[in-house]
Amino acid sequence: MTDLSLLGICGALRAASTNRLLLAEAQRRFAPAQYIEANLRLPLFDQDIEDGPGFPPEVLTLASQIGEADAIVISTPEYNKGTPGVLKNALDWVSRVEGNPWKGKPVAIVSAADGRAGGERSQQMLRWCLNPFQPVVLPGPEVFVAQTSRQWDENGRLLDERAGRGLDRLMAALRAEAERIRQTAQ
Repeated sequence: MTDLSLLGICGALRAASTNRLLLAEAQRRFAPAQYIEANLRLPLFDQDIEDGPGFPPEVLTLASQIGEADAIVISTPEYNKGTPGVLKNALDWVSRVEGNPWKGKPVAIVSAADGRAGGERSQQMLRWCLNPFQPVVLPGPEVFVAQTSRQWDENGRLLDERAGRGLDRLMAALRAEAERIRQTAQ
C-alpha cells in the first residue's frame, strides 16, 4: 500500500503558532504519509468575488487538497471562546465550490491555546461548522494543549505527556479510518 496523504490545516496564520507546532507533532505521529499543509491566507468570503472574477485560485487549491487527501488534521487555536475567523472563512469559501470535498473524509481536530481548557470551545464550534459537509470527524480522543506557550521544547516538540499520549491514539485512529476508507473504495 502506498503512503497515505495527510492534509494539515492550521487555524492560525502566525508562523510561530503553537498550533502549527501541534500539526507538525501530529504529522510525525501519523507518519509515514505524504504531508501537505494548507494555506488559509484567503480573501474574506464575498459573493461579489465569486459572482465577478470567480473563485480565487487559493480557494480552488484548498478545495482540491481537501478532496485529494486521505486524511485531514485540523489544529485550531481558540480566539475569544470560538473558532478563529480565518478557519471559518476557509470553510465558507470551500462550501461554495462545486461538489463537496469534505464528504466522507476522516478528520481529526486538535487544539492548542493559552487558556486552561486548551481550545475546547473552539473544537466544539469547529465540529458544528463541519457537520453540514458530512466528513467523518473522529470523536476522540480529544487533544487539548492547555497553557500552550509552556508546552514545547526548544526543538518544537510537545512536552505535555498526556496530550502526547492522546495525540498518539488520535493519529492511530485517523490512520485506521483512512486505511479503512481506502480499502472500502478499492
